[in-house]
Amino acid sequence: MREFVPDSVRDGVGALLRGARAVVRRAGVGPWAANAARLRQFADLHRGRRCFILGNGPSLAQTDLEPLRGEISFALNRGYLLRTERGFTPTYLVAVNDLVLGQCAADLAGLDLPRFIGWRARRLFAPDPRIHFLDTRQTGANGFSRDITREVYEGYTVTYVALQLAYYMGFDDVILIGVDHRFATQGRPNRTVVSQGADRDHFSAAYFGPGFAWQLPDLARSERAYRRAHEAFVAAGRRVGDATIGGGLAVFPKVDYAGLFRR
Repeated sequence: MREFVPDSVRDGVGALLRGARAVVRRAGVGPWAANAARLRQFADLHRGRRCFILGNGPSLAQTDLEPLRGEISFALNRGYLLRTERGFTPTYLVAVNDLVLGQCAADLAGLDLPRFIGWRARRLFAPDPRIHFLDTRQTGANGFSRDITREVYEGYTVTYVALQLAYYMGFDDVILIGVDHRFATQGRPNRTVVSQGADRDHFSAAYFGPGFAWQLPDLARSERAYRRAHEAFVAAGRRVGDATIGGGLAVFPKVDYAGLFRR
């Protein structure tokens, strides 16, 4: 029923919840305080370096991932399937969508790499020093978080969360691949649907395979979020480039993927 609640109502409730969380954070006690302390270890951890954010679009299946084995990379949601299907293991994984987390918690818990998970799903995971929780919000996401120990904005796409993580970690150069920004499955944005067959909208047919519940994309709102990310990086003298093969996103400067590895 979530997608039928007006944004104004959700934002009002969200404001109350955020206020309560802020009180807890300021008090410096409880499970959030301990989690935030662990998040701080990532502040400027990779200052001045570059990273790759791997979207999950079909173009990723045509992208050579071999050059990324010496790079820092973020996989998103079920991007961990790249390990079994392509033999590629990312540096980090980010998953904040409630439907993905509810259906894939066991898979995510079994990974042996640092993961950033939505705080709402924390009860689905046993204590693990490599799992870090993010206090994310979805509707009314008019901000870009420069401090992941506070709010992080979902921006209607997990890619936006990864961009805020990359900013906090200090990356100067962020490259997007596999962010196709187009979907074969059509319908009202944010509506929950259940896949009836092989997935045509992601790099793997099993990504959202038969019986998997997922929310249809909200490309207009995610574009607005991407513009905020672009503005934040430019204002800080940093860059986000888009090296997606045939990608439909027009917010970030296009980058030649192969040219990134020429010496």
